[in-house]
Amino acid sequence: MSKKNTTTEAPPAKKRIAIVDDHTMMREGLKQLIDNEPDLICSGLAGNTSEAMKLAENQKPDMFTVDITMPGRNGLELIKDILAFSPGMPILVISMHDETLYAQRVLKAGAKGYVMKDADSGTLLKAIHQVIEGGIYVSPHMSAQILEAFSGRNANRPVDGVHRLSDREFEVFQLIGEGQSTQQIGDTLNISVKTVEVHRAHIREKLKLEDGAAVLRYAVRWAESRKLGV
Repeated sequence: MSKKNTTTEAPPAKKRIAIVDDHTMMREGLKQLIDNEPDLICSGLAGNTSEAMKLAENQKPDMFTVDITMPGRNGLELIKDILAFSPGMPILVISMHDETLYAQRVLKAGAKGYVMKDADSGTLLKAIHQVIEGGIYVSPHMSAQILEAFSGRNANRPVDGVHRLSDREFEVFQLIGEGQSTQQIGDTLNISVKTVEVHRAHIREKLKLEDGAAVLRYAVRWAESRKLGV
């Protein structure tokens, strides 16, 4: 009588995901969501960019989820730092900011997807799986906008000049539009008042505005127009 082969194949290794977000509840909630998936596991948590780079060096995860607004270097800068250290690393941005404001900047920086924090768990998991498997994830609405931009169909739309701003300048500009003072912006971004003032000066120059008051008016009008979907 021949012996039965009792050897069983080991289950495939779970994909390891590092989570970067400065809010503890968000980190823990996302960790629980990921750990409940049979093929995923959280490999580490980081609350700022320096901690994130330590995860990249020491944990060597299969994927990162990254927030946009964090203390010190922002998420867009972190994306570039991670990719410089680990080219090809799949990165998904999970942010509170409106997708229409940041998705194209995120993809340009090298990330592979963008999903908003208020998305349901099913959408979050779909985005994570799609990105870790080598795909790109944005909402259907954003996908249509990106395809329209690449096809040239929106070439006749007026250009507001905001696209000329750097990632950090755009972040400052958005906060100006939300009514934050120079001190408040510095506190939000964890940068000095002097640095905020330098960014404001660059914004004024790039948008060809006459003074700080004009920058404020322009930013507020721009922010309002985005809320109205203009």
